[in-house]
Amino acid sequence: MYQKFLSQVREFIFTENAPEKADIIFVPGNGYPQNAERAAELYEQGFAPLILPSGRYSISTGRFSGVLERQECYPGPYETEWEFLKDVLVKNGVPESAVLREDKATYTYQNALFSKKVTDAKGLDIRTAILCCKNYHARRCLMYYQEVYSKTRFLVCPSVIGGVNRENWNQTEEGIREVTGEINRIIQQFSLLMSKSSCNAEE
Repeated sequence: MYQKFLSQVREFIFTENAPEKADIIFVPGNGYPQNAERAAELYEQGFAPLILPSGRYSISTGRFSGVLERQECYPGPYETEWEFLKDVLVKNGVPESAVLREDKATYTYQNALFSKKVTDAKGLDIRTAILCCKNYHARRCLMYYQEVYSKTRFLVCPSVIGGVNRENWNQTEEGIREVTGEINRIIQQFSLLMSKSSCNAEE
């Protein structure tokens, strides 16, 4: 039963797809360059014509906390997550004309919600999208973006950050903490989201 449980957690949290042709690539806000580097790689391979990084800074800190890895490649300074992610994209060969802007979001649901406002304002019909995020953050990102873009088909192309992956997450304290934390956040945040949706529907 324990091995079955581990398998179920792995398949739920570490959702991943092979890339396919899409209308856009989304990169939720963060301080790691790997997700934007992955997005740049997919752009270079012709999987999508546009990339939309999203983020101001974390609501818990009230400021951009800085680049968390490879600071020597991306020294900044940066005021927002979007500014940082855009710089990563441009330094990895993405033309500025292909990078859209969303620099107000302070948490994951806002990344999705405010990105929708940007694509709607530009009249974009997003039928298929690629989501580049941290691997153990993948399910929560997907659930939020899918909630906001209800008619869009999403392909998750995540990055491994900090060495935690679908095979070893239960072998270190950090991996267990991060993955079980994601499960708790999914339960708590989506319970609140669904509760608010239910209240709005009744009004």
